[in-house]
Amino acid sequence: MTRKLAHTLPAAFALVLAFPAAAQQQAPAVSAGSMLQVALGLGLVLAMVAGAAWLLRRLAGQPGRQAGAIRVIGGAAVGQRERVVLVEIGATWLVVGVAPGHVSALHTMPRAELPPAAGVKAGEAKGFAAWLKQVSERRQGE
Repeated sequence: MTRKLAHTLPAAFALVLAFPAAAQQQAPAVSAGSMLQVALGLGLVLAMVAGAAWLLRRLAGQPGRQAGAIRVIGGAAVGQRERVVLVEIGATWLVVGVAPGHVSALHTMPRAELPPAAGVKAGEAKGFAAWLKQVSERRQGE
């Protein structure tokens, strides 16, 4: 047993001494030129992504922009996946029921002005602030 230890100790010692020298020889040097090359490559890729996004937006049009003869006036959810939508086509309004895989016309009427929203007086601010004020007034009255 001591004989095996005597043979392996010099080999292990030589390996320990040789390892740092081998590691130093294999370490790549990082220069300013290589860092500049990486930065320029990254900038080029990011510019290509931004250009592609701009081009897609330009060609496809922006979502929500109404184009053509059909315009969506409003809609309301009546179920998890069902909606009732008011669509304007020329001088006609269509009330349309929309469900997954199925669209059906519910009512047709001549184009008219939209009535004021229920519970909001004319000239009063609309939106979340008005709703919050209305709810807080109701709760104080209870």
